[in-house]
Amino acid sequence: MSQRPPDSPAGPSTATDTPPPPAGTPPPPGAPAEAIPDDRGKGGKGKGPFGFLKELPALIIIAFVLALLIKTFLVQAFYIPSPSMDPTLKVGDRVLVNKLAYKFNGPSRGDVIVFSNPDQCPEPHRNPFSAFFHWITEGLGVSSPACEDFIKRVIGLPGDVVEERQGVIYVNGQRLVEPYLSKQRDTRTLGPWPVEPGHVFVLGDNRVNSNDSRFGLGQIRIDHIVGRAFIIIWPPSRFGGLAGGLRLTG
Repeated sequence: MSQRPPDSPAGPSTATDTPPPPAGTPPPPGAPAEAIPDDRGKGGKGKGPFGFLKELPALIIIAFVLALLIKTFLVQAFYIPSPSMDPTLKVGDRVLVNKLAYKFNGPSRGDVIVFSNPDQCPEPHRNPFSAFFHWITEGLGVSSPACEDFIKRVIGLPGDVVEERQGVIYVNGQRLVEPYLSKQRDTRTLGPWPVEPGHVFVLGDNRVNSNDSRFGLGQIRIDHIVGRAFIIIWPPSRFGGLAGGLRLTG
């Protein structure tokens, strides 16, 4: 009977012969796992009652940038410097203007609009830094633009014929009902004015004291319109919306 060699293993293969477990196999139950403390990288201390002060400058900058973007592209406040729109708008009123109002649709008769000065206004030469600084200060209301904007009411649309007969406005031969006018009535007879394509004919509500399309301003190009004024925000006693839309009679 043969004898087993003395150095022959007496049992199954040892652990060193067992193939390693496939990658990604979870450790067996009870295996130690690394504990990750919640406060790692935070110094182990809370922010404290004044911790928000560290974030305050960044929050101020974000709010500042958002305000400039809103003013530039969405809504802007305008100050009323003259009585040309009295009694609808009085000197010192502040209105909000929707700058997106005419991005997809044209203005409507009766809208109160803000538009840039139709006269050519030379802009002062500025280097890029100076131009950026002026844009910021203008957005904050610290500095004013080289050319002031105007605010009037849309009366005639492209293709209309507007005329004034003893102070009464007619559009395409139909009388315009204007309940918003100043009590001081105009009695002049002017026109007619055919409204050019791509333009609107504008008038102030204070007809006896308004520089508008009848005189110096002429007809306003639609692409010069800044936006539609839709609400008075100051003073609080005059807070309220500005309704548009007008009615023509036969």
